[in-house]
Amino acid sequence: MKYIIPAVIILLVIAVFAFIIRRKHNTEIERLEHEKHQIQNKPILEEMTKVKQLNMNGQTEEMFERWRNTWTEVMDIHMPKIDVLLFDAEEKIDKFIFPKATKIEKEIQTLISSCDEKMSEILKELEELIGSEEKNRIEMEQLKEQHRAARKTLLAHQYSFGEAVPALEAELESFIPDFEEFDKLTETGNYLSAREIVIALQDKGNKFFPKLHDIPSILSEIQNKIPATIHELRNGQKEMEESSYYLQHLEMTNKLTEIEAELIELKAAIVDLQVEKTIVRVEEIKDEMETFYDLLEKEVHAKKYVDQHKEHTASRLKEVTTVTRAVSEEAAYVQQSYRLPEKEAEIPQSCLKELEVLAKKFDLLSGRVEEEQSAYSSLQEELNEIAEDLDRLYEEQDRFANRLKNLRIDENKAREKLDELKHILHDTDRMMQKANIPGIPEDMDVRLEEAEEHIYVAMQSLQEVPLNMTLVDNYLEKAEACMEEVHKRAKEMLENVLLTEKIIQYGNRYRTSHPSVNARLLEAEEAFRQLRYAKALEDAATAVEEVEPGALKKIEVLVKEEAWRT
Repeated sequence: MKYIIPAVIILLVIAVFAFIIRRKHNTEIERLEHEKHQIQNKPILEEMTKVKQLNMNGQTEEMFERWRNTWTEVMDIHMPKIDVLLFDAEEKIDKFIFPKATKIEKEIQTLISSCDEKMSEILKELEELIGSEEKNRIEMEQLKEQHRAARKTLLAHQYSFGEAVPALEAELESFIPDFEEFDKLTETGNYLSAREIVIALQDKGNKFFPKLHDIPSILSEIQNKIPATIHELRNGQKEMEESSYYLQHLEMTNKLTEIEAELIELKAAIVDLQVEKTIVRVEEIKDEMETFYDLLEKEVHAKKYVDQHKEHTASRLKEVTTVTRAVSEEAAYVQQSYRLPEKEAEIPQSCLKELEVLAKKFDLLSGRVEEEQSAYSSLQEELNEIAEDLDRLYEEQDRFANRLKNLRIDENKAREKLDELKHILHDTDRMMQKANIPGIPEDMDVRLEEAEEHIYVAMQSLQEVPLNMTLVDNYLEKAEACMEEVHKRAKEMLENVLLTEKIIQYGNRYRTSHPSVNARLLEAEEAFRQLRYAKALEDAATAVEEVEPGALKKIEVLVKEEAWRT
């Protein structure tokens, strides 16, 4: 019994596995049958019937016979063979002979794929043939219509095409053999070869037909518009030269002659139907014409500018020269009282030299205007440069003149500042003398003496003749910085002295009860008598903070209020 149950289970597993494989093979057979039916249902016959409506000659007849033979082979030979193989496969599956069934299925798949490929190729060629016939018919009609329209245009407007007519007619005639060849191939059923002619004609037409549109307008430019523009430019040049304009620098005469010669070459290129390159060059020539107009207009504006600004520039030159000489005289006078840096002292003379050069340039420019042998555009540029240099020199002189005026103001400000510093020094010394302190520490005495020395040096620099204000300002700056520091330190020292006294007074209440506080306060008092005020403040504050934290802040507030009331 114990062997029967496992055997039964194994048999059941084998049976289930076999049925699963069988189901898989049945599914494959169904798929193969479906693919076979799809091949059989391809609309080959229907499409071949459409071909019969075409000219069944030549290419078409050959292809039709090949398609029919292939279709017959597939339907009469391969399809029956596939049916036999499908039956054999089903039989092997029913008998659970799966390896042989698999082999047959692969053979069926190979046959089906081969048949499907052949049938798809037939459909593709059918579509190409039928499509070619329809496309050929439509597109060739369009080409013939374009050709008829082109011929009509050429006949109706021959004068617009000038000497290019023979070449255009020859080009049009070259289409006719291709039209005839197309008709012949179509009649003989060679639609695919006819398709190649259509494509070639389309390419040829795309290049030729636009020329019929472009040639009249480009010939009009070459024969009429550009020559008229050249004539107008020459007349304009002549009139301007008669009105004292100098235009030789433009080299317009030679360039216009070159363009006239080139127009003959461009006309010949049109006769040879070289339209694209000719259009590009004609546009370039038109741009050159516009440039000539711009240059002539520039000369007109330049002459107007020179006529309007020449006298003003002459007046400006005199004005700036007069101002510069006045500033130079003022500088010489001021330098008797004030010493100027070497670079600054040279400004008036340097400007006068530049003005001499500008005066010579202006005289040369005036002569060139009178001679009428220079382009006004060039004269305008030179006049602008002279005017800009004059403005620069005037501004430079103006700044220098203001600098001279400010020297006296700066001197007075320096004297006022020095008086202020002396007053601060006096007040600082008096403030310390009036304060009820044992004495002034040595370092503070040194600082006071240093501040007094700086003030003295600044005072001495103000006595020099000529006066060097740069040096005075330097000394004054040092004196001011030193004095501010001394005054600040003196105030801090006096505040510390007052704070120390208040702390010691406040700490007296703890002397008896706290011997350590008493000892610290005694040290503070000794340091105070020795003029070591910072040490005294530190010892007193430490003593009081030991017994009453926060007391120092309260005392500081009281001292500040008292100082404020004072």
